[in-house]
Order: sequence, then C-alpha cells, then structure tokens
Amino acid sequence: MRPPKLVTTMANTDTTTITDAALLQLMWLASPALPVGGFSYSEGLEAAVEAGLVRDEASAGDWLVDQLHLSMARGDLAVVAAVAREPERAEQLDQWVRHTRETSEMRQQAEQMGRSLGDWQQSVGWVAVGTPPLRATGGVAARTHPTHTYPVAFARAAYATGAPSRSILLTFAFSWSENMMQSAIKSVPLGQSAGQRILARLAAEIPLAVDHAMTLGDDTRQAFTPMLAILSARHETQYSRLFRS
Repeated sequence: MRPPKLVTTMANTDTTTITDAALLQLMWLASPALPVGGFSYSEGLEAAVEAGLVRDEASAGDWLVDQLHLSMARGDLAVVAAVAREPERAEQLDQWVRHTRETSEMRQQAEQMGRSLGDWQQSVGWVAVGTPPLRATGGVAARTHPTHTYPVAFARAAYATGAPSRSILLTFAFSWSENMMQSAIKSVPLGQSAGQRILARLAAEIPLAVDHAMTLGDDTRQAFTPMLAILSARHETQYSRLFRS
C-alpha cells in the first residue's frame, strides 16, 4: 500500500540550488564503495526469500518498492529530512531511531553503519556540522561523544555539504535502493540485468517517497512494519545466510 497519489502534486519548497561541490559530495556519500558495510545487510530481504515471499524479479521488485514506501519513507527518510532541517535535533532523533529498531540485527545495522560512517569522515577529514573536536588518545584521534545511527549520521554529513534537504533525501534513498538491489541479486538470486530493472523501478518511486517523507513530523513519523520485524527476528537464527540482516 502506497501513500495517496496527491503527494505527487505537492509543491517542493526546497528550491536552493545545489553547487557542483555539494553534488559531488552527495555522490560520494551514495557510493557503494563507501566503507560503511551496507553490502553485508539485506534488511529482511534474505529472510523473505527463505520464507518464499520473494521468488523472482517481479516479487523482489514489488517487495522493495513496498519497503521503500511503507518503511523507509515513513521512518528513516523522515528522520533524514528532520535532521537536514534541524541538525540541532540530531541527538533526539538518534534516540528515536534506536528505540524503534524492532530487532537486535536491525539496531546493530543502524549502529554499525553509523559508526563506520563516522570513522570514514574522520579518515578523510569530513566534518559534520556541530561535531565536537576530536581529542588525541595514545596518538589516535578519539571522539568526544557516542556515534550516531546511520540515518542521523548520514543526514549530518550531507547537511555539512550545504546541499538542499530534498537532494539529501534523494541521495539517501538511492543509496539504499542500490544496496537493496545488490542484495536481491545475491539472495534470490538474479542476474545483473534483472537487478538494473529493479533499480529502475525504485528510482521511479523515490521522488514520491521523498515527498511523502518531507511532510512527516514527530507525530506522523513511524516505524511499524510487523512482517519485516518477524522476518528479521527469524533471520537472526536462520540456518544458512549470506547477510547480517
């Protein structure tokens, strides 16, 4: 079930022009080569394959489109939007992400990828807005506060580029879509051409999902995907698996 079609007619008020530098930095953040470990997670897709809910290209595409609209748009994308608008609320929104992860592997993914993104930022000198200075500990730079979960860490890193909020959300959604497409190729399994067709389907749906996410506030943002939570819990003890989620 997708959000009402009226969302597609909403005017985008985020009209800030993106600079070349910001665009290139967003592309960098979306790169599958970014060392955050996203390739090791399927976010329940592998369990859906095991349960027979995803069997081929068509069912994999349907599953991921639904996940984009029912899970990502209402939850993580809405968090990214909120942080991009109000970066000073990062700590509060980070706690929301942690508290709404419904299984241990979902929380582990959010925390591990956020930590890895922070480590990468440190290694390349990418400073997120509001980040306290690093202090030296035995010759190694150390953080003065806990790292954030991935949606919050990504939003803060992207905010530092000066890119408009909608561009940040489009980048986050496409990065997620590309990772999930690769997960489908490995777990169903599928060929590369099938994966590209699934990615094309997701890319066509991303603007609608982003527009929806940008309308959500604290009272309407949600993380409620019971079937995905059940599959994730089953995956934690699945006999044979390729992915960590």
